[in-house]
Amino acid sequence: MGQTKKIKVMVNGERIERDVAVRTNLSDFLRNDLGLTGTHVGCEHGVCGACTVRVNGQTVRSCLMLAVQVDDLEVTTIEGLADSGPVSALRDAFLKRNALQCGYCTPGMLASAVEYIEKIGELDRKKIREHLSGNYCRCTGYQSIVDAICDVIQVGAET
Repeated sequence: MGQTKKIKVMVNGERIERDVAVRTNLSDFLRNDLGLTGTHVGCEHGVCGACTVRVNGQTVRSCLMLAVQVDDLEVTTIEGLADSGPVSALRDAFLKRNALQCGYCTPGMLASAVEYIEKIGELDRKKIREHLSGNYCRCTGYQSIVDAICDVIQVGAET
C-alpha cells in the first residue's frame, strides 16, 4: 500500500478522519473510501469534468488532486450539494429542458453550474458556456444545459 498519512477533512458537512495512501487521488478517496459515487471518473486527466467537486467553495477536478491535499479543508460533492436551493432548481430545469441524457457528466456539470450561479449569476449565455468549458458532455450539445441554467437564473432574478 505504500506510505500513508492521516487526514482530517470536512466532507459534505461531516468531519472525516482517515489514513490514506499518499498517492490516492481525491476522486478515488471519495468514491472508494467514502462511498460517494456521485463523483464520476471519466478521463482521469482533468479534461472531462465528470469528477468536479468543490474544495473550500471552488470547483476542482478531483482526479487531479491528491486526497492528502484536502487535509483540513472542506470538500462538497454532488451528494452534499443535492439539497441546496440551486441544485434542486437546476435538477428540475435540467429535467424540463432535457439537459441530461446519459447522466454521466451531470454531477460535475451541476457542480459547475451552481458555482456559476452563486459567483457570477449573469444571464449571459457566452459566459455560461465559458464557465462550463471544463465539463465535457457528449450527448446534449450544451444548448439545453445552457437553457436550463438560464431558466434558473431568470427565476432567481424574478423573485
